[in-house]
Amino acid sequence: MPAHAPAPAPDRLPLVANRQARRLLLEVQGLAEAPGRRLRLGELPALVERLGFVQVDSINVVERAHHQILFSRCQTYRPAQLTRLLERERSLFENWTHDAAVLPSRFWPWWQPRFQRERERLAGRWRNWHGTDFEGYIAHVAERIAAEGPLMARDFGGDQPKGRSGSQGAGWWNWHPEKVALEYLWRTGVLAVSRRVAFQKVYDLAERVIPDEHRGPAPDPEAFRDWTCRSALERLVFATPGEIARFWDALTPAEATGWCRARLAAGELVEVAVENADGSRRPALAFAGLPERLAAEPEVCRPPARLRALSPFDPLLRDRQRLARIFGFDYRIEVFVPAAKRQYGYYVFPLLEGERLVGRADLKADRQADTLKVQGLWWEPKLRASRARQKALEAELERLRRFAGVGEVAPA
Repeated sequence: MPAHAPAPAPDRLPLVANRQARRLLLEVQGLAEAPGRRLRLGELPALVERLGFVQVDSINVVERAHHQILFSRCQTYRPAQLTRLLERERSLFENWTHDAAVLPSRFWPWWQPRFQRERERLAGRWRNWHGTDFEGYIAHVAERIAAEGPLMARDFGGDQPKGRSGSQGAGWWNWHPEKVALEYLWRTGVLAVSRRVAFQKVYDLAERVIPDEHRGPAPDPEAFRDWTCRSALERLVFATPGEIARFWDALTPAEATGWCRARLAAGELVEVAVENADGSRRPALAFAGLPERLAAEPEVCRPPARLRALSPFDPLLRDRQRLARIFGFDYRIEVFVPAAKRQYGYYVFPLLEGERLVGRADLKADRQADTLKVQGLWWEPKLRASRARQKALEAELERLRRFAGVGEVAPA
């Protein structure tokens, strides 16, 4: 469509009905397959690639976010599988999207433009925290790892490169300057996470972590923009240019808009109207062929009816506005909200039942008491807490109890 052409009214566009929208999103998110299936080790990298990334977070209320995200999709998953792929087989690596994440190692070349952007963006910010000799710390940390091999932040606490003056206590979150240098080198692709010890990163040179076959040259700007937008829309199914840009957090909305216009003109994309949970319609873009698929398969893929607790950092929940529009579920993470001002709780798990988000539960694995505590439970308005639904919740709590490695469930 030419840039100056008026957008068609939503009622004139091919319709993605709300039930179809929810099912399509659950399908691409890996939540439409049988959660009790066996997950072979070789299938796990494909699941991560299907999602695009799996967010890593240090909070360990039941299990850490990356493990919980994968467990929600396949409840035979075990954390040792991910550790093996990251630390031994190297088919996955850790870096940054909108936050720290696990990614397929074959995406490494597509991270090169991001590394360049981060070099320019972070250097100025962190130089302000640590003075003009910040480059000295970067060189010092890189030289030590090159010579000594994998090191942790705690291996650097007392280092003082030549020419350094002032205190070591200043910096982001009171990190010492060497820790900031380590994070800078990691965020810019010089270092990679070789493994973790008690969840603390062990850093090494990227060329000693990322397999040779994945360390190809950086793509040119047009190829990077095409891959970034195309791979985002594949995982979003339907989206606006702004949503496409936010998926990887690697492009501006203007760059995504330019790509969308060009692909529309080429016939690769079509405009559709997505029905929201309240019945309203919102224009979006999708790959050509989606309207025909929905016409031929109006029920799309029916997700399993099993009730599942999703991590607060689950990729299905990441875009809160999109979640509210399509699923009619208003959700936010209240970890950083003062306790007195929380509406629900510190770490609340949305409850997915089939294609609907039906409630939320404040859960905690109290390992000292050897229990999974249900600290709060809220069903969505107008939803009946039937005996069958209660039984489904009890079954999910029992699965979570075993996954967290505690002895019993302590109900609210």
